Amino acid sequence: MGKHATRWERWRPSVAICQHEDLLVSRFDLLYQKPFESLQVRIAKDIRYVSPETEVVTHQVDFADPWDFEEVYGALHDFAKSYPFDPGNETYLIHITTGTHVAQICLFLLTESNYLPGKLLQASPPLRKKKEAAFKVNTALSIWIFPGMTESPCASDRRRMMTSPF
Repeated sequence: MGKHATRWERWRPSVAICQHEDLLVSRFDLLYQKPFESLQVRIAKDIRYVSPETEVVTHQVDFADPWDFEEVYGALHDFAKSYPFDPGNETYLIHITTGTHVAQICLFLLTESNYLPGKLLQASPPLRKKKEAAFKVNTALSIWIFPGMTESPCASDRRRMMTSPF
């Protein structure tokens, strides 16, 4: 998956976000598990290709069972506690499109509780005809989660992205 040139014909959420005209990502923090290291390398390389101005930083976050809520939450919580967030100078978008449903729920909860001080971002594939390679990012933010939000999550300023392929 994702190793051949045909990967460009499919929608790939992490890469597609960096192709979006209205969302300039200055740094993309990509979380991955050791068994998916080669996929992480390919995703990082492809992000750099479509968005040369985006710095890609990878973080290995491991757990034995990606469907075990307690284990996944613990690993992501530990990551969040150790990460040097700087919300005064950076805007964080937490990409919850990729990964298991457990990882998505954990990222949501960690964002809602402000361990991940950002806004949620969810992408969806474009409606397209067969073999058409178009990309579109839809943002899904619940206004009740971010009552102090005063700007669009796709404003043209520089953003920092965190995502997880598990």
